[in-house]
Amino acid sequence: MARYTCHQADLIQTTSDNGVSNRAAERLQVVGRAGTGVDNVDVEAATRKGVLVMNTPTGNSLSAAELTCGMILCLARQIPQAAASMKEGKWDRKKYMGMELNGKTLGVLGLGRIGREVATRMQAFGMKTIGYDPIITPETSATFGVEQLPLEEIWPRCDFITVHTPLLASTKGLLNDSTFAKCRRGVQVVNCARGGIVDEGALLRALRSGQCGGAALDVFTQEPPKDRDLVNHPNVICCPHLGASTQEAQSRCGKEIAMQIVDMATGKGLAGTVNGQALSKAFAPQTKPWIALARALGLVLRTAGKQVQGSMQVCTQGTPLQEAGSYLTPAVAAGMLAGGPQKDVTLVNALLLAQEAGLKVTTTHGDVAPEPDGSTSLLQVSLQGTPHRVTGTVQGSTPVLREINGATFKQPAPLSGPILIYKAKASEPSMLPVLMGLLGKAGVQLQSYHSSSTVAGEQWSVMGLSAPLSDLSELKPRVMEVFQLHL
Repeated sequence: MARYTCHQADLIQTTSDNGVSNRAAERLQVVGRAGTGVDNVDVEAATRKGVLVMNTPTGNSLSAAELTCGMILCLARQIPQAAASMKEGKWDRKKYMGMELNGKTLGVLGLGRIGREVATRMQAFGMKTIGYDPIITPETSATFGVEQLPLEEIWPRCDFITVHTPLLASTKGLLNDSTFAKCRRGVQVVNCARGGIVDEGALLRALRSGQCGGAALDVFTQEPPKDRDLVNHPNVICCPHLGASTQEAQSRCGKEIAMQIVDMATGKGLAGTVNGQALSKAFAPQTKPWIALARALGLVLRTAGKQVQGSMQVCTQGTPLQEAGSYLTPAVAAGMLAGGPQKDVTLVNALLLAQEAGLKVTTTHGDVAPEPDGSTSLLQVSLQGTPHRVTGTVQGSTPVLREINGATFKQPAPLSGPILIYKAKASEPSMLPVLMGLLGKAGVQLQSYHSSSTVAGEQWSVMGLSAPLSDLSELKPRVMEVFQLHL
């Protein structure tokens, strides 16, 4: 397998024949996998560096399913062995006695797109299909004719077993010495998914003992396999990872990943994300302003609280935000880390980098009554154990600040563009004339001004500016806190 280490690439498009290492990400922003599996991409390293990994999970499903069905037929009738015998000039009809598929039981492990396509096709041959999937419900699998059973009940009932799971810690060696011993003697095994799901050593031992009657393999733990004992076994049919090797699948996957990348680059949407579910939400028109709000609140909280470490709680309030924590929390974390030592913080890696920076992030949800301004949803972020808390909402498509450290704004303050935030004693003369003088000297226009309620004799103010002020030294002696942000 070739491995990309292209330090100057912004985007890599790869297939199962090529890998992407953790040395490839100096400028890299996107890895597009033209296919389903991403075990040839270092997803953890990509996430750490904020690199988005995308795949095309549906592009090769039909081709992989059809190959699996072909493998089952070849096992049942020993077609490849008989064809090879003919090419050697032999005519040995008795040696290649096969079996009918009608009435046989097929166990399908993994009932996603490919697994269900295999099941429905083999039902046309009269096979009974049973299966297992930890995610697909039995009610759903029943709609395409698969009876779900626990694995312990599947092993002894199957004449054929085909696997269609990703390669995970929980699926590595799913078929092993122990599970082969529980199977019906002579069981036939197909793996067109990922090498390693079937323990190759255990499979070879089962073939030699007769516990396994035959195996059809399109994938191997090591590709190409250096140990040829399994490949050379007379009851093994094997191919060089041809699951997606059809003109239609290659064309479909290539077009799908290219269009996904174009849609992402043009802001139309994001599909097929492996490690950027929060980022995919950022393209939906209804969630964009909420993600902007979450980033802004994180930045305001960091600046006001003057710390990143500790425990931060993100609380979504209101029914419309009931499922929003999954994408708003990374956005808050990205805002909290902005301007810090962590570079290239994105929605892809924000939570990971926050954890490494010593920031523990928790997410909760609660109901909220409609506010006087008509808001039905609020986002609140707080640093636990401190008085620092900010609350905001979205009005129209504009993120606005509702509250900071217990001081509420009767008219919420917009969180966009250059803003100046300061806290002053409520008993002091208004700072507005002083600020207008500073703005006039700098040639900066005041675009909005909002002041909060008074809490403990203190009041917060938020000013929207046409441009940031270059010097706050004249203002600092007159206020308790002051900072600028560009949102």
